Amino acid sequence: MSTGYHPELIQRAFIDFVGTRVHPFWSLMSPKLRLLAKHRLGDNLVALQFETNYAFRQQSGNNWDGGQHLSLIVPIDGVRHQRQYSIVGLPQQPLWWHSKKAHTLTIAIKAQGLISQHLTQQAALGDVFECSTPSGSFILPSALDDSAPMLCIASGSGITPMLGLITQALKNGRTVTLLHYNRTPILTSFWSVLASTYPAFRYHLIITKDSSTYLASSRHLNTHSLLSLGLPLEQTQVYACGAQELLSSLYQAASEIDLDDVSLRDNITVERFGSSDFGYSKEQSAADIVERTISLRARQRQFTSDTTLLAGAEKAGIRLPYGCRQGICHLCRCQKISGQVKNIQTGSISSDGFESIQTCITVPLTDVVLDV
Repeated sequence: MSTGYHPELIQRAFIDFVGTRVHPFWSLMSPKLRLLAKHRLGDNLVALQFETNYAFRQQSGNNWDGGQHLSLIVPIDGVRHQRQYSIVGLPQQPLWWHSKKAHTLTIAIKAQGLISQHLTQQAALGDVFECSTPSGSFILPSALDDSAPMLCIASGSGITPMLGLITQALKNGRTVTLLHYNRTPILTSFWSVLASTYPAFRYHLIITKDSSTYLASSRHLNTHSLLSLGLPLEQTQVYACGAQELLSSLYQAASEIDLDDVSLRDNITVERFGSSDFGYSKEQSAADIVERTISLRARQRQFTSDTTLLAGAEKAGIRLPYGCRQGICHLCRCQKISGQVKNIQTGSISSDGFESIQTCITVPLTDVVLDV
C-alpha cells in the first residue's frame, strides 16, 4: 500500500469558502465569535458574551488562562479595525448570567473609543466577528511558588483580566488581596461571593469619591496604602492593570519601600498588551522621565507632561484625537515637529526632528513641538 502524500479530495479552504457563504459563523480555519448578550456593569463598563465557533475551539482547545486576552476584528463603515480585549473569567466559569450555549466567552469593555463604542452601542446580537485565540503573558507562572501571596491592583476597566487571574490563583490555593480603584463600585456581588467561598481572598474597593473606602486616608495608591495591607511584601507577587497614573504610582511606591535584599519592583507584573505597560522598568528610575513642555503649533497652546502626550494634554484640559488609547487604531497619530520622545510599547527613542508619532503611547524626553 502506498504511504506517500495523499492530497485532500476537498480542500478545507474550499469548505470554508462555501460554508461562510451559507453562514458567516461557520469555519474550519478562522476563529470567530458570535455576540449573544450585553450586560451593563456600570460606569460605562459593558460585558459582552460571545459564542465561540468550531475553529476557535479546535485551535484554542476551548481553554485559556486567567488574565489572557484576544484580538477582535470589528468592521466599521467598510474598514476592518482590530483591538485586543481581556477575557473575563475562566472557561466554564459562571459569571452574571447563564447561557444555554455550551461554548461561550466574555469580555468587558469601557464604552469609549471608536471600536468599543461600536461594540457596545451599534453591534447587534447575532453579529459575527473574526478573532484570534487567547494569548498573553499576564498569567500565573507555572513555576511560581504557590505559597507566595498575590496582590492584584487595578483601576477602572483594568479589573477585567483580574477576574480570571484571581479565581485561578484561589483555586490553586494562593492567598490573594485585591485593590480596585474606580469612580463607582462594580462587581461587588462577584467579589463578595468569591470572598465567602475562599477565606484566603481579601478585597478593597476604593471608590474615589467616597473617603470611607480609602486606604491610609488616601484616594490614590501610594507607599502608605501598600504598607497598610500588612502583606509580607518581600514574597508578594504584584499584578497590576489600569491607567498610566496608577502604574506610575505603583512603581513610585515600590521604589520608596525598603526591603531587605529585595526590590518590590522586581515582583511586579503589568498587563502588557495595551497602554497598560506604561511605567518605569526595573533599570529606570522615576526621575528619568521628568515634566516637559509640549507645544501645539497649530493651536498655539502649551502644556506640561511627565506621562504620555495624550494623558498630559487631557490633564491640562486639552482634547486631542484618540481611539483605542492602546497604540492599535492609530487615530491619535500626529506629526512631531521637534523634540525627542519614547514609545512606551517598543522602548524606541525618536530622533529630534520631524516624525509621525502616536500620542497615546509616547512620553516626552525633551520639550516637544507637535503639529496639532
